[in-house]
Formats: sequence, structure tokens, C-alpha cells
Amino acid sequence: MSWRTVISVILWVSLTVGRALPRSYRDIEEKPSIGQRFSQLQENTFKAIAMIMFAQYAQGGTFGKAVKMAEDVTDLARRCAAAAGDDPDCLKPLGRIFLDTICQEENLPRFTDCCAKKDPERHDCFLALKNSSRGFISPFERPNAEAACKNHSQHQHSLTGYFIYEVSRRHPFLYAPTILSVAIRYDEMMKNCCGGAEDPTQDLEECFRSQAPKVVKPMKEDGLRQEHTCGILKKFGERTLKALKLAQISQKFPKADFVTVNKLVMDIADMHKDCCRGDMLDCMRDREEILHYVCTNQDILSSKIKKCCEKPLLQRSECIVNAENDDRPAGLSPHVREFIEDEGICERFAQEKDTHLARFLYEYSRRHPEFSAQMLLRIGKGYEDLLRECCKPGAPDDCRSRGEEELKKHIYETESVMKTSCDIYKEKGDYYFQNELLMSFTKKMPQLTSAELIKFTKQMTAIGSKCCQLSQDKLLPCAEENLDLVLGEICRRHLTDPINTGVCHCCSSSYALRRPCIGKLDIDENYVPLSLTPGLFTFHEELCTTEEEKLQHKKQEMLITLIKYKPQITAEQLGSVTAAFSAMREQCCQEEHPEACFAREGPELIKRSEKMLSA
Repeated sequence: MSWRTVISVILWVSLTVGRALPRSYRDIEEKPSIGQRFSQLQENTFKAIAMIMFAQYAQGGTFGKAVKMAEDVTDLARRCAAAAGDDPDCLKPLGRIFLDTICQEENLPRFTDCCAKKDPERHDCFLALKNSSRGFISPFERPNAEAACKNHSQHQHSLTGYFIYEVSRRHPFLYAPTILSVAIRYDEMMKNCCGGAEDPTQDLEECFRSQAPKVVKPMKEDGLRQEHTCGILKKFGERTLKALKLAQISQKFPKADFVTVNKLVMDIADMHKDCCRGDMLDCMRDREEILHYVCTNQDILSSKIKKCCEKPLLQRSECIVNAENDDRPAGLSPHVREFIEDEGICERFAQEKDTHLARFLYEYSRRHPEFSAQMLLRIGKGYEDLLRECCKPGAPDDCRSRGEEELKKHIYETESVMKTSCDIYKEKGDYYFQNELLMSFTKKMPQLTSAELIKFTKQMTAIGSKCCQLSQDKLLPCAEENLDLVLGEICRRHLTDPINTGVCHCCSSSYALRRPCIGKLDIDENYVPLSLTPGLFTFHEELCTTEEEKLQHKKQEMLITLIKYKPQITAEQLGSVTAAFSAMREQCCQEEHPEACFAREGPELIKRSEKMLSA
């Protein structure tokens, strides 16, 4: 079967994958063979997933090479499905077959060292080479709109296939179902914009500009969430990931009993282990199995997911994640005092520690949809610490009763931090709120580049815009859970290129305490400030631009440099320097030759600023 035919059916994969995958793999001890997988997924889906996997592993390989490897593996799978016992290759684990195919391919020198290893070390080596950092592969070059439409009309199927290849190699950890969903949105955009290409009133460039975010934004967000989850699993382990999922699922499905919620937690943790390991076919199978279970058990889980379960498989997962939490059961008491007051608590904690703590987290989370999952984990950790202390021999009789006061104090502190941040955002607006964040984070993490600091604080500012307008019961989950994604990105940046010891401590010690830990970081005392060299502060005619966004970006770069030069700068000193800069800019931009003015006045401003900063 030709590659064009495969690509053409990708648009209905969302309808067929769910029917093709088996329901209960976890009851089977051995993983299915390549022939069984081929039969279960059917040729079109198997080949599309194979191409995604090769593009994600061999990121530097060409489109033609990815297609060739996908066709080779599909040919083997077809033969194995027809006569499984005739070829010893049919009995190999599927992951080994994929890596063998790459290692047998010529002109892929990057993998020589990995190919010399034996599995599972070889697989780990390949995973370690996956690179999702920006710039590793050159960004998409957006073609001329008319040329893109002409190419689409002549090569629609191969163009969609090429798009899948390009997305896969730029996003090596992105789940295959997500990539296939992106392909559907991409094809819809091409049809919508190019369908009226011959209409003289149709503005093709504007059409692509307006529709491109619908393709790109969900892909970036899903990719970030996936990388974030894998980062938690890798750094903090399975226990932390299970606790996080327990809190989230208990909030989402508060009517479900503990046994049902716990089963979902275990299945979802297993899914993430497969997905984060890069085992794409197992990842898809696990995902489908969980969705099947959720949608066939709506009566005991939630009344809010009916419409989600009617959607095609590729859209179902995202819909359920974003669905409203179900209503709390009638008569559910607001407190869980039995976990503090019952006489047998210490005995249960000693006998079944993790199960007891999980039951507490489940009961507390289902009662509090207004709390973030991260805050619920902190409450769970506080409860564990309380029992460790109060269940010791000789502990005072009132020891456990102090837990409620500590809990109220923590809730108040967390809500106060979020309220204060939102008050500042509402007062100052996007630009000045971001500047406040830039001052804080440049002092905490001066080792980050200006581009990184601006990117991270811009993401945080967007959280303010999104969450601060919400009601009080929605504010905390929105703000802290979105902020957690940004902090996760900072911590992954630290893993690849260490920032400083403070960030190291916060990113390594406790997932639940990561946000408050980073919030409490102050000036990095070990940082050596920048020296005042002639090129440190330069002022040019570009400061006279009338494009507000460009001017703000330039001013933010200068603010970062100023703080890296003088980390101990006070708010009053910064205000004085800023006022002096604004006066110089206004003066020079009004002159006939602004560049000459900046060359003259710039050094004078630096001298005056030095005196202000020394005062």
C-alpha cells in the first residue's frame, strides 16, 4: 500500500483507533508481538504510528528515510501477521524491532554509540538523544500562502504526511494521538483557506494568520503538559505522580468511590510510564483502555462527560481533561475530622501507611474543588508529617488537634499569595506586572538569559490575565496549576544547564513545595554581578520606535541587564534611573539626529545612574 493512501486515512484514524485497540491488555502477561499489533491496529494506523516514531527517534533523518523505515517495519509486520511462526524477527519485542531498523539504516551516524549497546541500555540511550529544545531543528518556514495552496491542491496527501513528519521530529515526546489530531486541524486549515483561493476577495495570508493558532496552540500546550508530567515522574518518582493524579481525579469525579479512583490512578500512572519511556504503541493502547473504562462507567464516575464520550477518540481525552468537575455528592460533610480524631488512626497509619494517606487525600480532594492539586498535595504532606510526629510514643494528647490550625494557616497563606498577585496584576496591567516579575526572577535566577527571563515572566503574566478574572473558587486551581507548568519548564531548563543552588534545591526537594520554595527565593548571593563595560548599556535610535511592543521588549532587556549589574538595587533607585532614562529618550527622540544624541547623552546617563546606585 502506498504512503499516500496511508496519509489519506489518517483523517479517519480518530474513528478507527478506538475500535482497533484491544480492551484488556493488562490481563495479558506478555506484550503482543508485531504481528498481533499489526492485526489489532490495522495497516494504515500501524504505518502512520511507525512513521511518527521514526521521525521522533531519528530527528535529523530526512522525510524519505522516515517513510522508508516505516514501510520496512510495516512490511515485516504484515508478513508476521500472516505467518507469525516462520520468521524469528516476528518474535522480537516491537521496541527492539524499531531500534534495529534505525541501527541498520545507513547515514544516521548520530546513533552509532547507542546502536553498539544492548537493550534496555540501547533504548535508554536513544531516549536520551531525543531533543525537544528550541533551535535543535530549524523552525518551520512559513511558505507563501499562494504557493502553499498550490502545493496542497497538487499533493494534498503527501503534504499532510510531510507535516506529520515535521511536527514529530520537532516534538519528540509528543503523543502520537496528539500529532494525528494536529494533522486533522492542519488539513482543515488548508481546506478552509485554500478552498476559496480563486476568490479575489479572499485574503489568503490573513486566513492562514487567523487559523494557524488553532493548529499550533493546542499542540504546544499538550506537548508542554506531557513533558511536564514526564518531568515529575523522572524527578520525583511514581509515588508523587500517583498522589498528583489521585488529587486531580478525586476532584474531577467526587462521586466515585476510593477503589474506583485508585484503579484509575494506577492505570494512568502506568500509561505515563509507557508514554514517558517513548513506548508509543503501548502509550496509545493504555490511553484508549482508560478512555474506554471511563466512558463505559459514566454512571459511577461523572455526569459531566457524556458529550466527551460521544466524540471521536482523538478528541475524547482532551475533552474529559477540560470537562467541569462533577457535583459533589449530597450530604458530603465539609470536614474529614475522622482522620484526626479517631482512636485507631496511628495503628492504621503504621499498618497501611500509603493506603491510609491515599484515602485521606481522596476524601479531602473530593471535598475541595476550589483548591489546586499542588495545594492538596501539600495538605497531604502536612497530614503525613503530623502523623509521624503525633504517633510517636510519648507524644502529647493534643498533638493531632494542632493539625487543623496548621491547615487553616497554610490555606490562608496560599490564598493570600494568589490574591496579592492578582491585586498587583489588576492594578498594573500586563506590561508593568511582567516588569515586577522580571525584577523578582532576575534577582532569583540571574544566570538565565534575557530571552529566557522574558519568556518565563510573559507566561506568568498570561496566567494573571487568564485566572485573575475568575471567581474565588476557580482562581487557585487555575493560577497554581498553570504556574506549575512554567516552574516545571524552569526546572527542566535547570536540569540541562544548572541555574544556581537555590533553584536546584527547590526543583529537587519536593514537588508539592516547589512553588512556595521558588517564591521564597531571594537574591542569589553567589552570583557575580556584571562588570560595567563600555558595551553593557548602549542606546540607539531604535529606542525611538513607535511600535510599543518593540519598545517595551527593549526596555525589559535593559531592566534585566541593570539588575544583573546591580542585584541589590532598591525600588527607589530603580525609579530614579528609570526616570532619568525616560527623560533622555524623550530628549533624543525629539532631536533631528537621535543617534548622535544617544551617543552623547548615553554615557552621561550611565555616570548619573552610577551615582544614584551608589547612594
